[in-house]
Amino acid sequence: MGILQEDVVVISKGEKPGESTVITVNCPDKAGLGCDLCRVILLFGLSICKGDGQTDGKWCYIVFWVVGKPSTRWNLLKQRLLEVCPSYFSTSEIDFYKPENQQPRPPDVFLLKFWCSYDYEGLLHDVTEVLCELELTIERVKVSTAPDGRVMDLFYITDTRELLRTKMRQEETIHYLKNVLGKALINCEIELAGPEFTACSQGSPFLPSAITEDMFSLELPNDHRSGFLAHNPVSVTVDNAFSPSHTLVKILCKDHKGLIYDITRTLKDYNIQISYGRFFASRKGNCEVDLFLMQADGKKIVDPNKQNALCSRLRMELLRPLRLAVVSRGPDTELLVANPVELSGRGRPLVFHDITLALKNLNTPIFSVEIGRHVIHDREWEVYRILLEGDGLPVSRNKIEEAIATTTLGCCISYDHQFTTTITISGQLSMGDVRNLVDDPNVGC
Repeated sequence: MGILQEDVVVISKGEKPGESTVITVNCPDKAGLGCDLCRVILLFGLSICKGDGQTDGKWCYIVFWVVGKPSTRWNLLKQRLLEVCPSYFSTSEIDFYKPENQQPRPPDVFLLKFWCSYDYEGLLHDVTEVLCELELTIERVKVSTAPDGRVMDLFYITDTRELLRTKMRQEETIHYLKNVLGKALINCEIELAGPEFTACSQGSPFLPSAITEDMFSLELPNDHRSGFLAHNPVSVTVDNAFSPSHTLVKILCKDHKGLIYDITRTLKDYNIQISYGRFFASRKGNCEVDLFLMQADGKKIVDPNKQNALCSRLRMELLRPLRLAVVSRGPDTELLVANPVELSGRGRPLVFHDITLALKNLNTPIFSVEIGRHVIHDREWEVYRILLEGDGLPVSRNKIEEAIATTTLGCCISYDHQFTTTITISGQLSMGDVRNLVDDPNVGC
């Protein structure tokens, strides 16, 4: 009948300070499970530094070694990981009990509206950090500053705990905001969002035409000068001769925060299954990723056009996981950051949190913020438009770009040791594949 729920996800914290925490996942397999698990780990601000796993295509066993902040709420992390793992009933014949048979209900969207008597550097980040700690997901934001200095913030949020309809949950949220905003807070209200949320979610209908084509291009320029990680080379190659049943995709790149998430997200959107994966990073953060892939029909990827499209998309996602532009807007400066939205409708975790943190650390004042979604080149993007006060910016535009890149992607990553990560998500390697891997002198143990 399966295993006990407490054994589905097991978290073992390191015995000594600085040691990795081991997360073990033992559950039925599903398409995109690796992406969902990596997304939760990224949402909690953790980095995957090592891993191992195996599966028979129906049941998988995955181990992650993660590092992160000491304040991580491990019990809550376990609960969130459990929520993305399929129920063990999915492998039985008892269809009546399958949660997957029930269509998930879209979460309720609430409008958090508050006024402050004055603005201060870091206000937006302080509010964002509180909402993240309370597990309130920011869907959209509209922030404006009045001529007299007062600030009105509109946050459209959803509640992971699905309790924001209750008075107790609303009072808890307002209480935490009062603690962080102090005397600056004039008033705070929470109500169920109405039709205005749809209008807000579309964002401003116009984006600066001068940067739209380059910023949202799905093609990489030959010189790779554009993008957060443009100076880092990325190589993606395909080999159909190594395995009789799988397509081997080999990736050589620099590591960054959310690397495994970016890879698994892309493959999930393409409906491609990972049967076996090996991730290796050197002391300087140079990564080698070997992925044994199958299409949804269980066959290899043999169509050259599909191979080229997949390689091109993986290279683009690793070179440009986020898009960035800093442009002039009258006397002010506008910062635009965009990330592609998963086909499931979810954006990249913690982007707004990291942007506001970077600007707070730079002592850069924010005049207004707008977050919306745009369909450009047949792809949906989540676009953050942040208007910075133009007169007397404390740092240059290059410094702003560098700070955003470092905070959102952790571009300057180094390691104290070499490690190998093996992530097995779905499907099964043949014994011949396993022998080839064992005999391969380039595969570390």
